[in-house]
Amino acid sequence: MPSYTLSYASASILLAISSGYRYGFDVMDMTGLPSGTVYPALRRLEQAGYVTSKWEKDSVAQKDQRPARKYYAITRAGEAALDAAVKRYPLMEHVIPNLPQKPKE
Repeated sequence: MPSYTLSYASASILLAISSGYRYGFDVMDMTGLPSGTVYPALRRLEQAGYVTSKWEKDSVAQKDQRPARKYYAITRAGEAALDAAVKRYPLMEHVIPNLPQKPKE
């Protein structure tokens, strides 16, 4: 499993995922980052083993009349990387001090 130092954007994305914001557009809304930042970062985070992903069933998306979503979950390695990133970026806790937990769907 590759290991690298997280950028502030990647750390913000991991923080959002760990707080229950599990798909790309949801992460974009919470972090304020554009899609051109979020989706490539999600791919890198998955390649590094910090998140896993799973497509939702087409029947669920069709029922809600929208495209299928790819859901992300943080791994143990991702939690460790996030802990290190919060220490590296101490202002992160002040910028996003009360990131609300997203209710489970």
